[in-house]
Amino acid sequence: MPELKRISTRIASIAESATLKVDAKAKSLQAQGRPVISFAAGEPDFATPAHIVEAALAAVKDPKNYRYTPAAGLPELREAVADKTKRDSGWAVDPSQVIITNGGKQAVYQAFATLLDPGDEVLVPTPYWTTYPEAIKLAGGVQVDVFAGADQNYLVTVEQLEAARSPRTKVLLFVSPSNPTGSVYSPEQTKAIGEWADAHGLWVVSDEIYQNLTYDGVTAVSIVEAVPTLADRTILVNGVAKTYAMTGWRLGWMVGPSDAIKAAGNLQSHLSSNVSNISQRAALAALTGPQECVTEMRDAFDRRRRLIVDELNKIPGFVTPTPQGAFYVYPDVTALLGKTWGGVTPTSSLELADLILDQAEVAAVPGEAFGPSGYLRFSYALGDEPLREGMQRLQKLFGAP
Repeated sequence: MPELKRISTRIASIAESATLKVDAKAKSLQAQGRPVISFAAGEPDFATPAHIVEAALAAVKDPKNYRYTPAAGLPELREAVADKTKRDSGWAVDPSQVIITNGGKQAVYQAFATLLDPGDEVLVPTPYWTTYPEAIKLAGGVQVDVFAGADQNYLVTVEQLEAARSPRTKVLLFVSPSNPTGSVYSPEQTKAIGEWADAHGLWVVSDEIYQNLTYDGVTAVSIVEAVPTLADRTILVNGVAKTYAMTGWRLGWMVGPSDAIKAAGNLQSHLSSNVSNISQRAALAALTGPQECVTEMRDAFDRRRRLIVDELNKIPGFVTPTPQGAFYVYPDVTALLGKTWGGVTPTSSLELADLILDQAEVAAVPGEAFGPSGYLRFSYALGDEPLREGMQRLQKLFGAP
C-alpha cells in the first residue's frame, strides 16, 4: 500500500500568518533582553474600556452563562449588531441575519466557505490582509489579485476590476478602511465599484472591521449603503477587536442575506457552536454602552498617524501615503532595495525587514505578506514614545537628515 500523507495537502498549503510570525519573533527577541520595538501586530495598546470589563465580570458570576447558548449568538447581541449595522453601514437587517463569530477571522472564513465552490474566482484588491488568501484557498476558491500601488493610494479602480473579471468570477472582496494600507475609498469610488459589482451579479464580501477608525472627517461608507440593491448579495464582516481594544476577546460577526446566513449558521453549528458567553456579554456592553472611549482611542491613533507619516517621510527612499483609516502606514520602499546598509544589500522587502530588525531592532512586516515585494507595513497602534523611538532608529539607520 502507498504511504499516506501525515498532513492533508489542503492544510499543509496554508501559510502561517505573517503578521503574527513577525510579532512573535519580536517578542522572542524582547524576551532575550533585546530592546526591540514592534510595529508588527495590528493590536491597540489600550486596555479594554472599564465598563466592558465590568460587564464581563458580572457575566462570569451569572450561572445562565455557564451553558450552551444559540450557535448563532445571544439574541440580544444579534439585535445590537443589527442596530450597529443600520447605524454605521446604512443597512436595516433583522437580527436573524446576524451570526456572532469567534473574531473577525472566523467570519471571513465562513463567508468564503459559504459562497465558494472549487474554481470560483475572488477578485482581491492588493495589497491585502494575510488571512484572505488562506480563507479563499480553504474554500476551494481562486484568488485573483488586482494591484494598486502607492501612486493610486492603494485604491483599485473599476477599470482594473473589469480587466480582471472572468466567467469564473463570483465574489469581490471589498475592504475600506484597508489593512495593510489604511486607505479608504471615497463615497464616489465605493458607489462606482458597487454598481459595477451589481451590474455583473457578483457577491461582495466587505470587511468593515475598521469602519469606526477614520480620520480627517472621512467616513468609510459601506458598499451596501452606497448601492442598496447589493443587499441580496453582500456579506459584511466586522467585530469589536479594533474599535474597542478587544483583540483577545475573540468576538466578531457576519451579516448578510437570510439564505447565506442560514447556511453559514449551519456550518458554525458544527464548527464551533456558540462564542464564549462572557465575550458576548462584553461585546453587548461595548456596542450599547458609552462610546466616549472610542473617540479617545481614535484621537490617539490620529495623533500617532500624523507623527509616523511625518517621521517616515523624512527618510530618503520611503514614500508614505497618508492613510485615512485603520492604524497602519504602508510605505513604498523600493528605492532602498539594491543599496547597502551596514554591509547588507537587501533585494526584497523581506530582506529589508530582516535588516531593520537586526540593525535597528525595529520590527515591521514586509510587503510579501500582503502582495508584491517593495513595501513595509507599520502599525501605529502602540505608545507614542515607542513609536517616536522606533522612527528615530530608522532615521539613524538610513541616514535621514
